[in-house]
Amino acid sequence: MEIKIKGLVKQYGKNTVLDIPELTINSGELVGLVGNNGAGKTTLMRLMLDLIEATEGYIETDGHRVNEDVAWKAFTGSFIDGRFLIDFYTPEEYFAFIARAYGIDKDSLDRRLEQYRPLMHDEILGTRKYLRQFSEGNRQKTGIIGAMLVHPKVLILDEPFNYLDPTSQITVARLIREMNLQFGTTVIISSHNLSFVSEISTRILLLEKGRIIKDLDNLDSNATQELEEYFNTAE
Repeated sequence: MEIKIKGLVKQYGKNTVLDIPELTINSGELVGLVGNNGAGKTTLMRLMLDLIEATEGYIETDGHRVNEDVAWKAFTGSFIDGRFLIDFYTPEEYFAFIARAYGIDKDSLDRRLEQYRPLMHDEILGTRKYLRQFSEGNRQKTGIIGAMLVHPKVLILDEPFNYLDPTSQITVARLIREMNLQFGTTVIISSHNLSFVSEISTRILLLEKGRIIKDLDNLDSNATQELEEYFNTAE
């Protein structure tokens, strides 16, 4: 699914936190958003999901303006932070809720969840615990799995490697890349982990103070050196 951005501006009072005149994310790209804190990565993702209102401009997903049409929600999976979870649900109830929302039958849901057992480590399903009782790491895993099990055409994940141990980080990176390759999913991830972003992304957007200052092709991980030079010299 293609994502188009035109004249996008987000302001809080007189402070402009995002300013993107034009951007196209092509169908099937795996795009990494990188930048220091306050660069605008999360703001951009929230605008993509119509969680906040743009001051100017618009975003289209597959021709649907996200602030005017809800059709894009049927093929979009996302996890920004723990507020996406339903804390008084068990993981089983949470996944069943997502399945109902996306029209996934129980057999299909069970088969899909099996693919994520290596990430869950027997610490999520069958625990009889509510999501609010989980560690931040297991809450993060639950949110990521919930976003991915719908087999979305667009996947948006903000800092997916947060709170995860090294083994789980590697597993999540692999799962993201596999989804992109298997289903042709258009993926947008943000992360401070340059290693994983450089390893799996086909394109990297470097943001600074709300603007895209570099749009790097990364098909052969050739953006790594340029990113390292930027962050080594950034104030």
